[in-house]
Amino acid sequence: QVQLVESGGGSVQAGESLRLSCTASLYNYRTYSLGWFRQAPGQEREGIATIDTYGITRYAGFVEGRFTISRDNAKNTQYLQINSLKPEATAMYYCAAIRGWSNALVQGNYNLWGQGTQVTVSS
Repeated sequence: QVQLVESGGGSVQAGESLRLSCTASLYNYRTYSLGWFRQAPGQEREGIATIDTYGITRYAGFVEGRFTISRDNAKNTQYLQINSLKPEATAMYYCAAIRGWSNALVQGNYNLWGQGTQVTVSS
């Protein structure tokens, strides 16, 4: 059974940083395109960043340089570094994967999902 397991969330103060991790039990991990999404209470799930099979990244407009997606194919793990956290970043953060090349920032493009990790930012 394929699993994506996130970790690294938590409760932090505004201005602090977090690094989220997502480890996947996928064979041939390097052939998957990966993404991070988030969903705040009462809001739709929105795309944050993607990294394709070549390691090329793409970000949503609201990122403003404070989010960085990366991957380590040797560890079957993707990361989301979030700097200068703001209270509006409070949400459940999800990692996602799709086999093959993709850079789409839409949840419908991905068929593998983690269970989510909560990020709460207080002012």
